[in-house]
Amino acid sequence: MNDHDAVWHLIQELKKLPGVGEKTATRLAFHILGRGADNAKGLAEAILSVKERIKLCRICCNVTEEVTCRYCSDGKRNSALLCVVEDPADLVSIDRTGEFNGKFHVLHGALSPLDGIGPEKLKIRELLKRLDGGEVKEVILATNPTAEGDATALYLARILKPHKVKVTRIGQGVPFGGDLEYIDRVTLGRALENRKEI
Repeated sequence: MNDHDAVWHLIQELKKLPGVGEKTATRLAFHILGRGADNAKGLAEAILSVKERIKLCRICCNVTEEVTCRYCSDGKRNSALLCVVEDPADLVSIDRTGEFNGKFHVLHGALSPLDGIGPEKLKIRELLKRLDGGEVKEVILATNPTAEGDATALYLARILKPHKVKVTRIGQGVPFGGDLEYIDRVTLGRALENRKEI
């Protein structure tokens, strides 16, 4: 193995990260290479630590170091409202808005038959179990506005009906500050469909 093999291997591993292409991976690899050994070791230890210590919350399936995550442990959050998201990053995005004070449930994906992801691969059984107590009054489906996200939302809406809970879907449409001429027609169509009286 020559000197370039280790750098090439690092670049290949960095390219596996979402949104990281060849150029960014190369830039990151040489940035890491240019840092001191302690900094590189700290990064490696942080990555290993998160993989070893993080597990799924026993209630909502969010990532946590504890048995239950901070959202499930927070007694101030509204237990009657349950927001269902595809992954933990979506949960964080919704929580950051400050507009939602209910509980969450993380599916860890979306239905995608072409990729071999059916209902059994998602945390749907755990979601249904949470509805047994009768505490949840509304389930907000906050799956992504994609074909897979929409299919997941429709599937969940159908199987949640017998549980006597209100099922809603997050509004989809034109983003704040967006110019109509630059909005794709599907998004614009949804915005018209989801219009509200003012």
